[in-house]
Amino acid sequence: MSQEIHLVHLYPVLMNIYGDTGNRLVLQRRMEWRGIKVRTTLVEVGDDIPKDADIILGGGAQDAVQSAVEADLQQKADILLKLAEDGVVMLMVCGMYQLFGRRFVTGEGREIKGIGILPLETHAGQTRFIGNTIYRTPWGEVAGYENHSGLTMLDDTAACLAQVVKGAGNNGQDGTEGCLQRSVFGTYSHGPILAKNPALADELIRRAIERKYGQAELQPLDDTLELRAAKAAMRRPR
Repeated sequence: MSQEIHLVHLYPVLMNIYGDTGNRLVLQRRMEWRGIKVRTTLVEVGDDIPKDADIILGGGAQDAVQSAVEADLQQKADILLKLAEDGVVMLMVCGMYQLFGRRFVTGEGREIKGIGILPLETHAGQTRFIGNTIYRTPWGEVAGYENHSGLTMLDDTAACLAQVVKGAGNNGQDGTEGCLQRSVFGTYSHGPILAKNPALADELIRRAIERKYGQAELQPLDDTLELRAAKAAMRRPR
């Protein structure tokens, strides 16, 4: 049976300060290598979100850019919430991760309203967390790179995506990184994160195919280079 996945990227121009577009390219290639057809839609301010989206991605940006997309994202909140509740796979990184929570309070005290899909909120901190990271997840250790000063607090730490091995993660205090609700993944890891973590990339693909087609048996790929890159990143100092 021929399979097709609709890949949607939110604000690929505005929210792409650390190359998070690479996550889209990784998913696209890993599906194409397996013979899965990929249809891609780029959604900027003023564009509609396709109701038949299978995977939705979002990246990071500076606080000023988050303010710029705030109003538009609020207009998209209802459809995004509906898609999330329906099990659509989403990966939100850094700035978009924060905006998928209830709110982000800047260092100047300005509140940027989130859309509340993830049970968390973020306040600007005094310390910027920068450097290579290692996180423990159900899909193995993940190598990433963080660059943020936001302090993200989960309503319940059990909702975290990962446990910190090296780095700060959500807030540098409770040992958590990211958030996972249904199939909505939130993380502070740039890099792009999926380039060095093929098991995590395949988990997103597997969930999307299973949701759409009822079963998902992914053909193995040769991930030698990707895993070598991850090991090299894990050895680097912060």
